[in-house]
Amino acid sequence: NGVMSGLMQMLLLKVSAHITEQLGMAPGGEFREAFKEASKVPFCKFHLGDRPIPVTFKRAIAALSFWQKVKLAWGLCFLSDPISKDDVEKCKQKDLLEQMMAEMIGEFPDLHRTIVSERDVYLTYMLKQAAKQIELPRASENEPRKYIPAVVVGVVGMGHVPGIEKNWNSDLKIQEIMSVPPPSPSSKIFKFVLKATVFGLLGYGCYRIGHRTVQFVLSMPATQSYLQRLSEVPQQ
Repeated sequence: NGVMSGLMQMLLLKVSAHITEQLGMAPGGEFREAFKEASKVPFCKFHLGDRPIPVTFKRAIAALSFWQKVKLAWGLCFLSDPISKDDVEKCKQKDLLEQMMAEMIGEFPDLHRTIVSERDVYLTYMLKQAAKQIELPRASENEPRKYIPAVVVGVVGMGHVPGIEKNWNSDLKIQEIMSVPPPSPSSKIFKFVLKATVFGLLGYGCYRIGHRTVQFVLSMPATQSYLQRLSEVPQQ
């Protein structure tokens, strides 16, 4: 998924592991429960309706400046605040949720746009596609078309509900929010520096190991005896 996107995904997995350790359950349990319930309903189709993670990550990273990336990565690296089940229940309150979203907008407006607002549009679009009326099969071409309403259950995060309601009656197009912008100059520089650092450290490590290995081999009595015999051989 790319260097920056891969690093960000690793940091978010660290956050997920922290939440799992604190609460004793992994995030996303509501989606696993939805999948389990869908398997009990005859002819039920289960559809993953969120935007692909690589697209969201790459668009989010491209939207952040270099220092915003550093600030976000620093915050994710040192996330160690205790989380209780009561804290999770408090997050379900609409006022507190709106306050948290407002704080995110104030601190990382571009991150909120790519991770929340754009996905609101994508989720709304996919829900509307799933909610289209179903055409019944016709006995002949002359028979009038008949439709029945689709029954859809959408399982989404609470933070997306206001955006879905806001976008529901809009004419939505998702082509723009599915494109991945080219990397910024700062991203290219960071990627080059990171690669140069990694390869430089690997090269230095190989040099140090090789140097010590040669010194160790040369210091062995058998090696010194062999070298001494070679030096005593008369030159032709």
